[in-house]
Amino acid sequence: MTQAAYCLFETPLGACGIAWKGPESSRIPPVVTFFQLPEATRSLTDTRIAGSSGGRKVRVPPPHIAGIIKRVQKHLDGDVQDFLDIIVDLDATGPFARQVYEAVRKIPAGRTRSYGELAAEMSRPTASRAVGQALGRNPIPLIIPCHRVLARGNDLRGFSAHGGVETKARMLKIEGASIGLPDGKGPLAEFRKRP
Repeated sequence: MTQAAYCLFETPLGACGIAWKGPESSRIPPVVTFFQLPEATRSLTDTRIAGSSGGRKVRVPPPHIAGIIKRVQKHLDGDVQDFLDIIVDLDATGPFARQVYEAVRKIPAGRTRSYGELAAEMSRPTASRAVGQALGRNPIPLIIPCHRVLARGNDLRGFSAHGGVETKARMLKIEGASIGLPDGKGPLAEFRKRP
């Protein structure tokens, strides 16, 4: 029987949540179904991931998920990780959104694309707005790194996580992305000054 579960864990950005599903006792690793970036409080993060996952809360995740959590913690602490190997469940998304998420997962840490560039890479050059809408509904941010997609001109624009563009800028700074303007007044200029 497939079980859905989630847990919260601490990171340098605050409490995050991860949800997964899989057979309870199996050698097949569980798949990630949702990821929650920190909300204003740990309680709000818990409420959001509980509502998204429909799973039961656990204190101790299975070893495979515990390994992913350690990688996320390292990543958000500045030891940048590659999450491309993590198996995610996108069954609840449509074919276009799935194509967007698969394309975004290939953007390396420290690099960015614009919505238009991503649409063109997907052979859908007029679909930049649809790309943005799909990314706004991304159920597994960070692992599906929607924060690496910007508006034209390196504009951070909206970001659906708590903290909006500030959170997006912090995540890009952690990854070493360079999107500021030559005069130092770009969207990351203020965040580059912070330790």
